[in-house]
Amino acid sequence: MHSLNPTKNSASREIAQAKHGNTGTVCKVSDLCNRLTEMQTGLLFLFLVEMLVLMPGAFAQSSPSAIPAPPSFTSSSPSSEDSDGDRAKKDLDSCNIHEVKSLPGSHRFGSDFIEAMASDPNPRAKDRNVVWGLTADLSSKVPSQDQAMYISKSTNGGKTWTQVARVDSKYFDADIGEGERNGLSVSPGGTEFVITTQRGAFQVLPQPGASDALVKSIVGPRVPQPDPMVIIAKRKGDPVTAGVVKITADGKHMMAGYGYFDLNPQIFTYHKGRDGSWIQDGTLPHLPTQMDILSMQFGDPRSPGPSSLYVGTGDQAFRLKAHTMQWTRIDGVGEDSAVQGISTVGGPHLAACWGVYNPTSADAVQRVTHASFLLHRDEDEAGPNIRAFSIEVDPSKPNREVVTSLTGVYTSNDRGKSWKRLNELPDGEFRSAHFNSDDATVIVSGIAGTFLANPFSKTCTAHLRTRDQ
Repeated sequence: MHSLNPTKNSASREIAQAKHGNTGTVCKVSDLCNRLTEMQTGLLFLFLVEMLVLMPGAFAQSSPSAIPAPPSFTSSSPSSEDSDGDRAKKDLDSCNIHEVKSLPGSHRFGSDFIEAMASDPNPRAKDRNVVWGLTADLSSKVPSQDQAMYISKSTNGGKTWTQVARVDSKYFDADIGEGERNGLSVSPGGTEFVITTQRGAFQVLPQPGASDALVKSIVGPRVPQPDPMVIIAKRKGDPVTAGVVKITADGKHMMAGYGYFDLNPQIFTYHKGRDGSWIQDGTLPHLPTQMDILSMQFGDPRSPGPSSLYVGTGDQAFRLKAHTMQWTRIDGVGEDSAVQGISTVGGPHLAACWGVYNPTSADAVQRVTHASFLLHRDEDEAGPNIRAFSIEVDPSKPNREVVTSLTGVYTSNDRGKSWKRLNELPDGEFRSAHFNSDDATVIVSGIAGTFLANPFSKTCTAHLRTRDQ
């Protein structure tokens, strides 16, 4: 079996954002999902939610009947780790949603949103219950000099978190859609990390006894010439935005995806140098699309070396086979589907706009058509069309799936044939999720914060409420 060795070969796209309302974007796709860009819809939503937090009475609703009652969940206070962990366990055992409050940062708007979670890439890692998360403390209420990104570690399935590294604001650009689609990858053993930002890709090495980590820039592409059709604060010679990133199980190779408003998306390959730095090898074959790269996942996670690579873009999903080094389009994906999340446990599972797809083979998927996903957060209309951001499959029990979306979090216990919504969570957009290997609890995170749930417990399943309860 060949493996993808980078040394052997030479929707939505990034959105311009200015915090105080100066935004400009140009879309190059025709479908509704990609025309309604994430900042055009998302920024308004984020602004309204932040205003609601600051001034609860400012946007009183005259007809709240279509909106479910406020959910019941408990919060942990950032006191001692033991008390937080005990409280979380008690909540989960009692079938309650548990809100996490031990993440670093100001705890202002959006700072408790884990936009990327990652595990040790080595399938033989000793403790598979360890997870790392990337958060961004970019609220307008936080002084610019104090804005930062944080890498945190949890050794107990997300019940408590400990700051591992702080990344200073000079390594990202808070004015251009940062804090929404940054990437995180972990080296074997969790000794170092790679993150991606609007300023490129960076190697992050935690320093004992120091708050800020040692951060090294990773060589990547530069903007050759600004596109006059795109209104964005990037100039000739600026780093191209880095998005997806994956480190191989042996920690010796890495792949990082770059893209800039659907302008020449590409995947760079790297190997680890003698001094521990990431050295560029070249690029993978050019993708058969101009849409930005939104998601990336190696093939069978149980394999010691990836035999294929799956990539989701602003319009389709593709697979790169190691023995041919050619891209194959995944059959069954709808036209103009922004594939925002991929899981390869048991085959390619896709979270897209507008739909969820389950595998029928290594190169084909089938859209979920019998689900009753909520189409809008404030209405009861339901159907299979869902704007999904991520899909996770439990490696120990592949029949279990979790989807995060614009209208909340959904779980399936029968390989995606039927779905239930976690109505106990706050209403809002959720973007990331992670299965805990030891107890099948899940971490879910979105703009409203980070939460733990136990939806697959036989005891708790009976407590899952319908929307009208």
